[in-house]
Amino acid sequence: MAEVFFVFLRLGLTAFGGPVAHIGYFRDEFVTRRRWISDEGYADLVALCQFLPGPASSQVGLGLGLLRAGPAGALAAWLGFTLPSALLMAGAAFSLLELGEAIPAGLLAGLKAVVVGVVAHALLGMGRSLTPDLPRLALAGAALALTLIVGGVTGQLAAIVLGIIAGLAFLRGLAPTSDRGSGLHAPFPRRLATLFLVVFSLLLVGLPLLAAKDTSLGMAIADGFYRSGALVFGGGHVVLPLLQAETVAPGLVGATEFTAGYGLAQAMPGPLFTFAAFLGGAAGLDQGVAAASLYAALALVMVFLPGALLLAAALPFWAGLRANHTARAALTGVNAAVVGILAAALYTPVATTAIHDWTDIAIALMAFLALQVLRWPAWVVVPTGAGFGLAFAAFA
Repeated sequence: MAEVFFVFLRLGLTAFGGPVAHIGYFRDEFVTRRRWISDEGYADLVALCQFLPGPASSQVGLGLGLLRAGPAGALAAWLGFTLPSALLMAGAAFSLLELGEAIPAGLLAGLKAVVVGVVAHALLGMGRSLTPDLPRLALAGAALALTLIVGGVTGQLAAIVLGIIAGLAFLRGLAPTSDRGSGLHAPFPRRLATLFLVVFSLLLVGLPLLAAKDTSLGMAIADGFYRSGALVFGGGHVVLPLLQAETVAPGLVGATEFTAGYGLAQAMPGPLFTFAAFLGGAAGLDQGVAAASLYAALALVMVFLPGALLLAAALPFWAGLRANHTARAALTGVNAAVVGILAAALYTPVATTAIHDWTDIAIALMAFLALQVLRWPAWVVVPTGAGFGLAFAAFA
């Protein structure tokens, strides 16, 4: 377990570049160098994590820890990979809110404008991959309209349901197929996997019922962040609209702090989902730093928990699931729908919060071109954009 923790801690301190880069780092470390898993087994683990909702790269890390050292290894892998950026993001929340107006306005403006470029870049990449033809592009457009018209969590859930229905009805011929056998072998029986699925389902249904009766901040965070983690299909950036609906819409976090925090998350190593620690800390800071730290930890655990439970539940059944064409058709529809959901988030809250004048447009465009054309990593683009924000404010 200690070996797993320290290997993943090193990766958590150095793994910049987002989920795709993380998967490459993991392969180099655990397939090529340490030989913890075969190439076939690793490819199957990545395919499973992309199939399931949740943060794919973190789920791959959990799976590697699980296969290496059982449940304790999964926990060690998650802690090592997640803690560095989670601590930085929680500290950023305390700093942003405690310093208040002491932070130059240009810095925050630059951070928010950079997010427009980052999300636009992610949307373009996801669109090329997940909506490569007219039927899926049309489905993404319908999901975009539905998300904007209905709004909030209800609109996002409706878009996902639309994706499932459209996938089953119209996209069966477009669903990917695979005839390769699974290289994974779960370290526990199917009965235990079924228990994980039951726990996942009970929390998904039970937390909203509890939150309706208990209106405390802790229950709101537990419910909202768990639901967000359970509904993330298609990549880490899709968590943006889900968390926005759970934090900004009910007034737990301001729109300005939300967008600035998301910008900071792009510059961190490790998983993007540690943005949850920022939001939990920001939501609870008026109760003191100690309470805010607990809320940050609660948000962090709850946003990762559903993906971990689903991975453990699906692992023993993966060979059969990967051959199920109906399941793949439904996922094809969902993946197209999440492109529309992310497009809606690009408009609001990202652009509506960040774009106010020509300088914001210039920073957003420079960030997009740096990512798309120059292929700069996000952790370089974000501080550069913040610096431009300061420079523009100084000469305004």
